[in-house]
Amino acid sequence: MAVGTSGEAETTHLLKPINKIPKDTYHLAYIIYFTIGVGYLLPWNAFITAVDYFTYLYPNTSIDRTFAVVYMLVGLICLLFILAYAHNSTNFVRINVGFVLFVLALVVVPLMDVGYVKGRVGVFSGFYVAVGAIAVCGIGDALVQASIIGSASEMPERYMQAVVAGTGVSGVLVCLLRLLTKAIYPQDAYGLRKSANLYFMVSIAVMIICIVMYNVVHRLPVIKYYNDLKLQAIDEEKEDNQASTSVLWGSTLWETVGTVKWYGYGIVAIYVMTLCIFPGYITEDVHSYILNDWYPILLVTGYNLFDLVGKSLTAIYMLENAKVAIGASFARLLLLPLFYGCLHGPQFFRTEIPVTVLTCLLGLTNGYLTSVLMILGTKAVLVQHAETAGIVLVIFLVTGLSMGSVVSWFWVI
Repeated sequence: MAVGTSGEAETTHLLKPINKIPKDTYHLAYIIYFTIGVGYLLPWNAFITAVDYFTYLYPNTSIDRTFAVVYMLVGLICLLFILAYAHNSTNFVRINVGFVLFVLALVVVPLMDVGYVKGRVGVFSGFYVAVGAIAVCGIGDALVQASIIGSASEMPERYMQAVVAGTGVSGVLVCLLRLLTKAIYPQDAYGLRKSANLYFMVSIAVMIICIVMYNVVHRLPVIKYYNDLKLQAIDEEKEDNQASTSVLWGSTLWETVGTVKWYGYGIVAIYVMTLCIFPGYITEDVHSYILNDWYPILLVTGYNLFDLVGKSLTAIYMLENAKVAIGASFARLLLLPLFYGCLHGPQFFRTEIPVTVLTCLLGLTNGYLTSVLMILGTKAVLVQHAETAGIVLVIFLVTGLSMGSVVSWFWVI
């Protein structure tokens, strides 16, 4: 089934509407959810896109892989706490705190560059500060991602599609900035510093925009409608079960996990495959004598462009068969020996064309299958459990990211 603008009327709610569904005037709510999707991955994309800058400052360190492990593992631990205590907090608070943490972490890098590191090579105390900043970004990502996915889960699927598509635009935006700075700045200490500072300043500006927009969106009538519908569902369930919110939360958590677990397993398979290749393999392990240092940048851009295409395709065609989607997620692991062949296989496999085609296919399948499984998984439960389902699926997602970031080290070994 296609996901279109008529999605306001499409819900999995078994409750009668409490009143007429308000119109999403000018698609403002959709645009805001899309923008937040862009925002919460932008800090991570800024850090990994500035890899040339960090590699120059801190030689003989595996920047991409170190950042990935720290970011994913910190985010996973934080997500487990959110799952345990989500019923004692609100999306509104978690998302605002998360974006503030993003701003604080992003400000650190340009301030360190101007006031302490100053382009000097081997000032490794600056490296540890950068790792600490990316850990803070991991906490911010857990707070924002879990909460915005949980929020979108309670509404028609077009809002989930908006968030997921926004994450694709985030990667493309930073890649375009990287291509721009690569073209206009010299590839020396001065140029690398200018490039990195631009990534982080743009990211900070987008974070501030996201904070403002999110504090607007919850006031919109269409968002209030779905929030009221959720509260009505929770109240009715509490009356039926004669239980407190905490007791009800505990009793339904494992039931929700049981309902969405296969969607989660598919998401884990997607991201183990993706993270063991991207970005470490692409930026550090394959090389081109023709494209030189443009090669990894173009590969990362190709991946992100096709990831965006995949995440946007669900607005045109939505795969409704969960078994096919989950099966495709595991079948995608067959890409792994093909990438291995690009390092150790026949000479043709080690050229630019096979690597580029496989990288774009990796992005396309990552984007489309992620979007499909997130939408299907969160719509497999009642509205009052949709937020929990969203948080659970994000935990599966970050688990896959963490496992993939660890597996990526085997290319080094």
